[in-house]
Amino acid sequence: MKDGGHITLTLPPGAAATADERGRKSLRRAWNQLPRCQRNLIILGITGFCVTVLLCLSGDQLLAASLKDVDTKAEVVAYQMPLPNPHHHPGVDKDVPKDTAAAPVPADKRAPRAEALSDKFNELVAYGEANSAENVARLPETVAAEGLPQAVAMAVALPPPDSNKEQDIGGIDILNNVEEPVAQEQAESLSEGEQLEQAIKNPLTLGGVSFKEHLKKIKPLLAKGQHFHGATNERQSAVVAAFKHSWAGYKKYAWGHDNLKPISQYSHEWFGLGLTIVDSLDTMYIMGLDDEFKEGRDWVEQSLRFDTKRDVNLFEVTIRVLGGLLSAYHLSGDTMFLAKAAELGNRLLPAFQSPSNIPYSDVNLGDLSAHSPKWSPDSSTSEVTTIQLEFRDLSRSTNISIYEQVAHRVNEKVHDLEKNHGLVPIFINANTGTFRNYATISLGARGDSYYEYLLKQWIQTGRRDNDNLILDYMQAVDGVLTQLMRRTPREHWVYIGELINGKDFKPKMDHLTCYLPGTLILGHQNGMPDSHLILARDLLDTCYQTYVMNPTHLAAEISYFALTEKDDQDIYVKPNDAHNLLRPEFVESLYYFYSLTGNRTYQDMGWKIFQAFETHAKVNAGYTSMGNVKNTQSTRLRDLMESFWMSETLKYFYLLFSDDRKEIDLEQWVFNSEGHPLPVYPLKT
Repeated sequence: MKDGGHITLTLPPGAAATADERGRKSLRRAWNQLPRCQRNLIILGITGFCVTVLLCLSGDQLLAASLKDVDTKAEVVAYQMPLPNPHHHPGVDKDVPKDTAAAPVPADKRAPRAEALSDKFNELVAYGEANSAENVARLPETVAAEGLPQAVAMAVALPPPDSNKEQDIGGIDILNNVEEPVAQEQAESLSEGEQLEQAIKNPLTLGGVSFKEHLKKIKPLLAKGQHFHGATNERQSAVVAAFKHSWAGYKKYAWGHDNLKPISQYSHEWFGLGLTIVDSLDTMYIMGLDDEFKEGRDWVEQSLRFDTKRDVNLFEVTIRVLGGLLSAYHLSGDTMFLAKAAELGNRLLPAFQSPSNIPYSDVNLGDLSAHSPKWSPDSSTSEVTTIQLEFRDLSRSTNISIYEQVAHRVNEKVHDLEKNHGLVPIFINANTGTFRNYATISLGARGDSYYEYLLKQWIQTGRRDNDNLILDYMQAVDGVLTQLMRRTPREHWVYIGELINGKDFKPKMDHLTCYLPGTLILGHQNGMPDSHLILARDLLDTCYQTYVMNPTHLAAEISYFALTEKDDQDIYVKPNDAHNLLRPEFVESLYYFYSLTGNRTYQDMGWKIFQAFETHAKVNAGYTSMGNVKNTQSTRLRDLMESFWMSETLKYFYLLFSDDRKEIDLEQWVFNSEGHPLPVYPLKT
């Protein structure tokens, strides 16, 4: 029967059938004589071959790329791959008209509330009831494809071609951002401590080899450039003009420095890392400003240095520079940005060499040392918990795990600490790993992005059921509802106050807190309860009111709220808090509301604010912060254009005014705290 692995078939002598019939009978007889296990293997092989042929028919270019790089791929160890997101998440726009007409804003000083969501939610007025178990949308589960080849599992997870026609009008697709997946193996044999020491001692290497050599090894994992169509309407074009005006002033008077002083037409230095350039890269790419992007790209390649012996803030440099470089890499596919990000990541790692795993706040990039802030033994809680998106993405992009490992240790440490109904004090000690006793609890400065990154990390990592990140987030929002949320006595504006000394309520809300409506509606889109959506809508109304209540139609840095009817106004601003720094938080929330509902009312709200910036913040050399939003005749210009004006505020305006609300698809991208989009990764199995 068998001879050297081959099957021998013998035709019986004297057969009367034709040659073809004799052949068929002999093959059938031989097939029946084979052991069952061999027959199953043959059938499985034929099935696998057919599936492979079908997949290859729809991707000739992918097949060609695979054949071209087959030798390289055999060497690659995939730490993590951005596969398609297999989840479906309930949306808030299923009951909402996609193009709701905007209501005119009356002349009355009180702005109308934005009735922009479904009538279904107008009936949900009791936060407690809306937050009950019956109203919690079930958290999405992972689509299982056990036993299937990885390519087949990808095909199962992909939506049908016509399932989302909006993506045909310019939306970018992270699914095409990488080449064919490669087999996963054990990538690193060193311990976490050894990896950390190696990266710090040799900041110009990855995995013990040069950047160039390492990137060559992981070529199949590298990102491909995305395409954007540029401005498509007058409002977007106006935002592009504002960006170009800002860029021209910066280029002329502050090129290579951190910030522009547009009135004195001079530069302002903070860390010496060209913050405005790096922060603006992805904005220029998204806007289609090719010439300006090339100018910034060339400066980064030729002039951005990280070896200067100068202290920098771990949080600020992570969200602005590391986040900016990673986003520019993912959007453009230019590996120069990834190499720069890797060097910076290595130089930031000394911050994690603390006794508690809570990082120090300050790092010297040249000396490769770290310490607590000079003004306090404690770090800001939001700062040490708002670095994880970036460090995780650096690991996934370079296939080196140490960055994600050290950042995740912070998650684990903070998760284990005692909290006040899920709410955290705004200071934490890197040496002891504990919160400062009796510290203020706030969703504004020094506390805000802790809550933002709980949700966004969960989204970034594939939305795992019962993950501590999402459990901590839900508990924290419950704490906001029960401990910090109040309504004003007359107009019933909803606001989020603070707990001074961890217990005494203060009716004060930073403009920074206006990020929360956007975060809440993003969470609701991903399965959070209706109470989160109600709070998001009510808080968005209040944040809008903090703009239009002022003669300039610009919000102050801090607003206060009446506790009783004895107070003259429901919302008021103290003289020392009346400044505006060109902050993006409310525009960011408007963008999330528009992107997730399609309701154009939010575009009109944003246009009113953009025009206010044009009227009061624009000067000859750019745009400037101002000292007084309560007086149109005396705004007291402050002579500073922060890098987040171009990184966040103008970017969110541009996306808010887009005709394609999924120009950046929030199912596939997550924005860091500085407005830099990073890819969503699949759930690890």
